[in-house]
Amino acid sequence: MREIRDRIVFTVARHDGYWAVEQDGAFSDHSIDKEEAKAAANKRARAAQDKGQPCLVRVSGEHGFFAAA
Repeated sequence: MREIRDRIVFTVARHDGYWAVEQDGAFSDHSIDKEEAKAAANKRARAAQDKGQPCLVRVSGEHGFFAAA
């Protein structure tokens, strides 16, 4: 039977007045522009996928998802 690993979740959300990428409670890649933060999250997700780690990018406020402040 194949082992199923947990996936890494990158969340683009507002943090300290900026858009940022959150992973496991740590924020990085702060930007004024939401699209830049989304691009950074996708870049991190791609790097994780290239290493064989399943991952997910979520964006606060899109598709009914909102991050707690």
